[in-house]
Amino acid sequence: MDPVGLVKRLVEISSPSEDVSANWDVINEANDIINELLGSPGVISEVKGRPTLQWRGGPNPKVLLLCHLDTVWPHGSYLPMWSQEGDVLRGPGVFDMKAGFIQAVIATSQLSNTDGVVILATTDEEIGSECSRELLESVALECQAVFVFESAIDGKLKTGRKGTSMYQIEVIGRASHAGLDPEKGINATLEIATVYPNIISLNKPEIGTTVTPTTLKSGTVLNTVPERAVLDIDVRALTREEQERVHNGMMALNGISPGGATIRVQGDINRPALNPEMSATLFALAQISALELGLPPLEEAHVGGASDGNFTAAIGVPTIDGIGAVGAGAHAAHEWASASAISERANLVTRMLEKLLA
Repeated sequence: MDPVGLVKRLVEISSPSEDVSANWDVINEANDIINELLGSPGVISEVKGRPTLQWRGGPNPKVLLLCHLDTVWPHGSYLPMWSQEGDVLRGPGVFDMKAGFIQAVIATSQLSNTDGVVILATTDEEIGSECSRELLESVALECQAVFVFESAIDGKLKTGRKGTSMYQIEVIGRASHAGLDPEKGINATLEIATVYPNIISLNKPEIGTTVTPTTLKSGTVLNTVPERAVLDIDVRALTREEQERVHNGMMALNGISPGGATIRVQGDINRPALNPEMSATLFALAQISALELGLPPLEEAHVGGASDGNFTAAIGVPTIDGIGAVGAGAHAAHEWASASAISERANLVTRMLEKLLA
């Protein structure tokens, strides 16, 4: 078995979240790998228009190995698609989280008895898991623990995550000729700027709450007063109370701007925060397992990024996150994963599974 070669097979299939067809391709390849390593294929199904892959090692589910195979990288935006320099593997999604999926499969293949293991791979995690959330929560509720194979920065397991919310503000003004009669228009670009002070006022970084304007689109051509502008907002918070406070503030923006444009706000709370209490027992198990295997002592981290582990922890299932690839650069041009850590982390997961399934 060549772990790096298995990772390469997945990375070389570009699978941005927005391209459903490409995600079918990567799911099919992932199922081929499962069949090769585990001796039987998983079940591929379409969930609300998107492909998912589920493999069960027996009739008694106990531990869910949760993965996703979609990436943030549009086709052609990360080149070359694959490279290796010593221990460093590079490619779109290698760190987040295709190497993690391979680690989950290898770890399962090393068990003498796989009854109790469920592997689930989704394809919409990077865009909020709106299609797969119901499925992954229902499978998690069948189990006693969830391992999320998101990447591990500096090898640290993730035992706490902020909750996320996503909003879009649309401003509708009135178009007019920018040269002949701009005064007859209502400039959506100018009017959307009026909401910025209210958005920024919702920030409370001192308690971990961030409200961040991200993408902004306005107008269609140079010589026309723009009729429509759209602004996306990313929200992160440590508590449900903070998420609700920001949500109420965002909804209060609905109405009419000072210049007469219509302001419409869409969005809601997406992922609840991952409470560290939901990871404590599994992190302790990981520490003991690492010690037994002679691996370096494990550390933990609380991070601002969210994952599907937020969902599973929120419904009461013990969840450990960041047990996937070791490396850095998720969503960034320097994304990389450690080749040697693939087997090390797979061995760690195998030992943890042996203890939980005993």
